[in-house]
Amino acid sequence: MTSPKAIYDVIVIGAGIEGSSCAYNLLKSGKKVLLLEQFPLPHTRGSSHGQSRITRFAYTNDFYVRMMVDAFPMWDTLEKESGVDFFLNCGVLDLRGTKSSANKVTSALSAYDIPHELLNAQEMRKRFPVMTVADTDLAVYDPSGGILRADWALAAFQKVFKQLGGILHDNEAVLTVKPGSPAKVVTSRSVYAASNVVITAGPWTGRFTSALGLRLPLEPVRVLPMYWTVKPGQEEGHHWSNFPCFIDTRGEQVGAFHCYGLPCLEYPGLFKVANHNGAPTDPDHRDRLSDDDSWIEEHVVNTVKSTFPGLEPKPAIKEVCMYANTPDSHPIIDRHPKYQNIFIAAGFSGHGFKLAPAVGKMVTELVTGSDLTYNMEPFRIGRFDTSSKL
Repeated sequence: MTSPKAIYDVIVIGAGIEGSSCAYNLLKSGKKVLLLEQFPLPHTRGSSHGQSRITRFAYTNDFYVRMMVDAFPMWDTLEKESGVDFFLNCGVLDLRGTKSSANKVTSALSAYDIPHELLNAQEMRKRFPVMTVADTDLAVYDPSGGILRADWALAAFQKVFKQLGGILHDNEAVLTVKPGSPAKVVTSRSVYAASNVVITAGPWTGRFTSALGLRLPLEPVRVLPMYWTVKPGQEEGHHWSNFPCFIDTRGEQVGAFHCYGLPCLEYPGLFKVANHNGAPTDPDHRDRLSDDDSWIEEHVVNTVKSTFPGLEPKPAIKEVCMYANTPDSHPIIDRHPKYQNIFIAAGFSGHGFKLAPAVGKMVTELVTGSDLTYNMEPFRIGRFDTSSKL
């Protein structure tokens, strides 16, 4: 094997939002960091591209609320450092079909004194008249939430990382990670060595961990963000200045996946509504659509027809993105059980973008051996059967 070209404190594999945040946070902790990305930047091949993501405090799990307590001010710091305003505070409406489900959200928010409102159907209709809801529906309104302009936020992490002395190589695929002290990372261009390696490769993560003897239950799925034309005369009520982002979990009561949406921002007169899941896919052939995707559009059409009568009931634009799902929809953020200088942060199941600043902090604490800020138990590798060649 060729001798390593350079030795780093940390090599981060994958420059999506999680990898870029990890690299940025590790650099700020005083580490010499190399960030590697297989595709030319910017690109649309992974899970972090696109114009918008929802950010919010509202979760049923208090450990996510705790992470967002840090993430919101960390996003604000990144805006100031980069000189880019990528957050729009339009609020988030979390639609719930039962009181018990709504109470889980309000309890998690109350644990950290996060401002919120519990709205009944009458209050929702009055405040957001473009939306149709059933008399029994409830919602938790999170006034602090809103939209992250995703492409801008990702670029901001990478910009500040490079300004502070971080090294970013794009269009350089990682071929192999060789365990050791130091570990070696073999790419399409060179060989590098590092005291620590962090794998944040999204849907490609399983390939690296399998080669390292670790079987992780990561399932890449193809998701279809869709945009719906607002009917004439209805534009103002669907604009981000008058309508919040929303999450509709009512369908989970009958075993369906939930939908989410963002008000008009990205495309003039188009409102974003999508299903929060998709069909299994090969990340290298993501765009090969098939009949397996038909249920996704059908589900969203039903949501649009029942909840947003001011939208045309057929999508005007369909895009393609990917999730890397875990069985419990919680990410894996942990060190390799055998190779203690290799770390994994993957499987964010379509809700990790907003958490990225806190994820970067969490991974930095793991790598540096610092006191841990967050509850790590929901993210440990050991919660799954990972036996392979360990």
